[in-house]
Amino acid sequence: MIPVYAGNRLSVHVNRGNPFAGDGRFGYGSAFFLTFSRNDVITMSKTRVLTGITTTGIPHLGNYAGAIRPAIRASQDPDTQSFLFLADYHALIKCQEPARVQESVRAIAATWLACGLDPERVTFYRQTDVPEITELSWVLTTVTAKGLMNRAHAYKAAVQENEEAEGADPDRGITMGLFCYPILMAADILMFNGEKIPVGRDQTQHIEMARDIGQRFNYLFGETFTLPEAVIDESGMVLPGLDGRKMSKSYNNTIPLFEGEKKFRKLINKIKTNLLEPGEAKDPDDSALFDIYSAFASPAQIEAMRQEYANGIAWGEMKKRLFEFLNEELAPMREEYNTLMDDPAQLDRILQQGAEKARDYATPLMADVRRKVGIGPIAG
Repeated sequence: MIPVYAGNRLSVHVNRGNPFAGDGRFGYGSAFFLTFSRNDVITMSKTRVLTGITTTGIPHLGNYAGAIRPAIRASQDPDTQSFLFLADYHALIKCQEPARVQESVRAIAATWLACGLDPERVTFYRQTDVPEITELSWVLTTVTAKGLMNRAHAYKAAVQENEEAEGADPDRGITMGLFCYPILMAADILMFNGEKIPVGRDQTQHIEMARDIGQRFNYLFGETFTLPEAVIDESGMVLPGLDGRKMSKSYNNTIPLFEGEKKFRKLINKIKTNLLEPGEAKDPDDSALFDIYSAFASPAQIEAMRQEYANGIAWGEMKKRLFEFLNEELAPMREEYNTLMDDPAQLDRILQQGAEKARDYATPLMADVRRKVGIGPIAG
């Protein structure tokens, strides 16, 4: 029997731009965040939340403030049922460096756990440990028109870049993974039959494609998937990096979340400032240091720091205070992170346990899909 849910709200959060460019326009290091929530018809109280992270990078301070911390806080709500997965199949599209993918899986798992994710409360798993995801992706591939994939932004951007290079083959460097990744993402979305999907303004295509693919399947085999609807989401905290631009691996301006204390201080000291002298009033709304501070401070602390800026706080003093302020919050988590990084077997155990829980939902859903397409048991 397949669990029945009311699609109250499903959201897919994807960072802006080409999903396979640099630092993860899908999150960290070519990562994506797939987040949905909805009320369960049976319990009428639980809200289910799913988040996916592609495993090609190491979490940085901006990831923590913008995604990790709010997701963990949401998972602590007793009325929330959280699912979080490491999207290592997506990682293979961008990265063919096995050691890098493995290290990213290890670092991301350790980071979320060190930051307070409770694997007893949350279903925390590795995508490759849930085979139903790729099975559904293949089934969806068989009903997806090639022309739909031709229109995918990532593929079109790659072709355009090749065409602008004199004499280049338009498909140079383009893999079938890059070409077909929207189908895998559609499987991520449709597996959970959500309805409303908040996304960035330039990311609605992912939802439109998932909708088209789901609609085609429903037409051929009967109502199976809820058709998602994009809702524009302009929210999301973005921290500036060392050079004042958005903190991003593609800009080489990140501050790794659990960098050693000495190097962490050095990175804070590298954050770009202007030439105003100590004693001269400074504009907090034009300060990367203030933006980072504000992401971690209380309203009262932010207001007090605004006054310090008006009083002309020296940049060196501000950097010193920012380091001390951030280090106070991060030091205990850094210690736990290092402990977990030294015990990969424990990380594997936690992820495997999470995969078993995830398959409690995925297995019956795929059984229904198999039956509908005609690949179930012969005896029925």
